[in-house]
Formats: sequence, structure tokens, C-alpha cells
Amino acid sequence: MARRGTPISISDYWQLRAPERRLLLWALLIALLGYLMLLGAGPKDGLDVQFAALVPFLIYLGTFVSAHLLLVLARFRGDQLLLPLTALLSAIGLIAQARTGLFAAAALDPAKLIPLPLGVALMLIFAIAGRGGRYRLATRVTWLWAGVSLLLLALVLATGQRYRGAVYGFGFITPTELLKLTMVLFTAAFIDQHLKRLSRWRSLLPPLRTLWPLLLVWGLVLAMLLVQRDLGLVLILGVMLLAVLAAGTRHSGYLAYGLVLGGAAGVALVSFFAHGQRRVEVWLNPFSDPTGAGWQVLQGLSGMYAGGLWGEGFSEARPRYTPIAESDLIYAVWAEELGFAGSLLLVLLFALLLIRLLSLAARARTPFGLMAATGVAAVLSVQTLLNIGGVTKALPLTGITLPLISHGGSSLLTVFASLGLVLAISDGEPVKRRSTQATGVARR
Repeated sequence: MARRGTPISISDYWQLRAPERRLLLWALLIALLGYLMLLGAGPKDGLDVQFAALVPFLIYLGTFVSAHLLLVLARFRGDQLLLPLTALLSAIGLIAQARTGLFAAAALDPAKLIPLPLGVALMLIFAIAGRGGRYRLATRVTWLWAGVSLLLLALVLATGQRYRGAVYGFGFITPTELLKLTMVLFTAAFIDQHLKRLSRWRSLLPPLRTLWPLLLVWGLVLAMLLVQRDLGLVLILGVMLLAVLAAGTRHSGYLAYGLVLGGAAGVALVSFFAHGQRRVEVWLNPFSDPTGAGWQVLQGLSGMYAGGLWGEGFSEARPRYTPIAESDLIYAVWAEELGFAGSLLLVLLFALLLIRLLSLAARARTPFGLMAATGVAAVLSVQTLLNIGGVTKALPLTGITLPLISHGGSSLLTVFASLGLVLAISDGEPVKRRSTQATGVARR
């Protein structure tokens, strides 16, 4: 460690980020073993293992090794658990997607390999650009985030195409995934600017004179999402709004009103929207239309049932029988391959990620940092719950992807960018003296 009053060298930061490096090496080793097991199953199925089959893993390996080195070179002081956790979950996603045939060597599409390195690059950009408290600059353009969100929705409605009940952008991309970040930034920034007034209630009534601009924007966003029939995103963003309001103002009244209004909205959706009614009917009785609307749910359940306790193994399972296996039902593929034990491990990893995000939110040194990190944690946790709950039939199937696991470029990029924001928040505030910097880094 450098002496008091002297700059901290790169070698010092190399030593300081040793915990992250050790955890990352374990994650990469697990990824290597899993991928080799996957390749070993190829000859049994009559497939030749070619060098091209290693390309996805080599890109994955280079991406996360480079990420760690860049954090060291940038003298980053933030959290050291998020990157290894992200690498491990991404490895599970890589293996599961490869098992569905997404990276078949015979017809490997380079475009399918871009989202992971591009997403990690976004995470690093957000983390390094926002470190030292610079993430608070987002509060200076509060209404920019609202404008981008509304403009994005308007463009999708005007130019999008409907498929399987939802509206997609050009090329079947889902640009509305970006709302999971822009609406977090808008909501956290707005509440941060009006925090004192939003925290003061008159009896049982919230401060509507201060709250109405926030409610107006949110009403427009949710209305346009309902027109697109994106019920899953409506639920994700609605829970996020309540979580950020409650975390920022520390007033439980927002949760109470939110639960009442959310319950009423849910009843209305089921009662007056045919799309919502069909989702609930399929959830309650998928056997009523086993070759139609209930086919996806039943095939996912069949795959998980076949997996049993320990799974059928990479060379025995047949994930190709699961519809939309690489995206909506990738959890069913993992359960068929590794059984209940592997599924439980995946759930525990997501729980660990959520706990870490909430821990970093609690340790944030600014109200905006607290609310932004809480919003990201709420989005990822509800998204995970909706996907796994839908696949296991605990909840209606919504078509929501599983973060870091499912194939989906826009979803993956948004998740990585959101994690980069939390990394920036974990870096803390700018330091005034070199000696203070040395002491602060040494304690991490």
C-alpha cells in the first residue's frame, strides 16, 4: 500500500481487487467445466466438435477477464462481488443457450455473440463514468429520462409490429426494455429533487400537489404499455415505482396505496382485457387447450418433470421440445438438464444477487443512489420472479425473459447497464485528499 499522502499505484489496485479476481476465477472455472461437459455430450448425439464450438466460450472468457483488468486500470473502488456473480450467471446462460442450439457451429450467427461483450462494455462505461459520485449528474436531466421513455413508447406504437400478442420494434427487437433503466432514473431523480415534500403527508393523503407530475408521466407510460399488451413490464415497473417511493421517503403509505390501486388494476385487467383473461385461463387450466394456448406451459412443465431431482444430464435431455426454449422457458431447459438441484442453485444465485444489490443500496451515500439501486434491485427481482413463476406455473406466463440467462439482446444490454449504475453507486463519493483516498480504498 502506498504511504499516506502519495498516489495509489496500479499495483496497489491490483492487490486491492484480489477478492474480486479470486471469485471471478472460480466463476470462470465453473463455466469452463460446464462448457466442456456440454461439448462432451456432442459426440454422443452424433455431432462433431469443431473449433467454432469454442468461440462463444472464448468470447465470454475474454470479456470478463478484460472487464476485471479494466476496473483495475481505471482504479475503480466499487463493489467486488457483482462482477463475479454476473459472470457466473452469464455462464449459466451461455451453457443453457448453447444447449438449445443457439450457437450451433454449423450455422453460427456472429450477431448472437455480440450482446454479451457489448453488455459488459456498457456496464463498465456506466460504472467508471459514474464513479466518485458522478452518477448524481443524472438528476440534472430528470425530464430527459421521462421524455426518452415516452418517445420510445410512441415510436414502438407507431412503427412496431404485433407478434404473439405483443408489439415489437423493427427486427423483432424490444426497445421497451430500456424503460427498466430510464424509468428508474426518472423516478429516483424526481423523488430526490422533491424528497422533503414527498415525505410530508397530511393525515392519510399524500402530497398530490408535488406528486402529480410523477403520476402523470407514469400514467402515460403504463397506458401505452397496456395498449401494447405488455402486462409483464407493467407489473415490473409498477412494483419498482412503489419500491423507490417507499425507499426514498420512508413512508409506508405509498406501499399501502400502491397495493390497493395495484389490486384494483389487476381485477380490471382480468375483467375487461381479453388478453389478460386468456393468460389467467391458461394459467389455471392449461389442459383446456393443450395443443394451443396451453402448449408452452405444458411443455415446460414436462421438461422440468423429466429432470427430476438431479436432472437427465447434458447428453440425455431434449430441450428442443420446449417452445421458445432459448428465451421465455430457458429455466425449464436448465431444470431438465440439472434437475431440482440445479434449479435451486440458480434460484440461490439470483437471491444472492438481489441481496447484494439491496445491500449496496442501503450503503449508498446519497438518497438518489439509494433509490436508483433499489429500483434496479426491484426490476431484476420482479423480472426473475415473473419468469420462474410463469415457467413453474406458480404465476401466469408473461413472456418475460430471465435476466442474464435468456437470449435477448435488448434485455441483456439493459441488465448490464443497470448493474453498471449500481457499481458506480457502490464506488462512493469523491475524496478530498489523497490520504483520505488511500485510507478509504484500504478499508474496502
